[in-house]
Amino acid sequence: MLEKIDNYLKKIYKFSGYLAAFFLILIAIFILLGVSSRIFEFYIRGLSEYSGYCMASSTFFALAYTFSEGGHIRITLFLEKLNKKFRKIFEIWCLSVASIFSAYVAFYFIKMLIVSFNFKERSEGADEILIWIPQLPLAIGSIILSICILHQLIKSIYIND
Repeated sequence: MLEKIDNYLKKIYKFSGYLAAFFLILIAIFILLGVSSRIFEFYIRGLSEYSGYCMASSTFFALAYTFSEGGHIRITLFLEKLNKKFRKIFEIWCLSVASIFSAYVAFYFIKMLIVSFNFKERSEGADEILIWIPQLPLAIGSIILSICILHQLIKSIYIND
């Protein structure tokens, strides 16, 4: 059963990576539209804001996938110097701190999203989009990252090296 959950979570992390790539493609499209709109002298409102929203979305969706693939900067140089017993203890401690911090960040992103939704807050840019719309991918991405770090913590506790 735990293996099924592990595989399911890995699929979620991979899908999150695909979403990050999709938002990167949207950034390229918005930039190309902005450049071509200047060349052909027509104006599309809010392209720079949409590019910024997509950049934030791409960043937060990529966090869990990158963490699960070992792409984040880690403390492996320090861990390699420790003996096996202290290495596992220190890795569990680091993942515990990261789990607490990522859950804290996810909680406040969700809180920010709810407040923006309830007050019908709008962006200050030319598009005046409801601000909860670009905040939603940030909250989802931070939740997925928090789950990913907790998943790695549980795996490191129960897997014997």
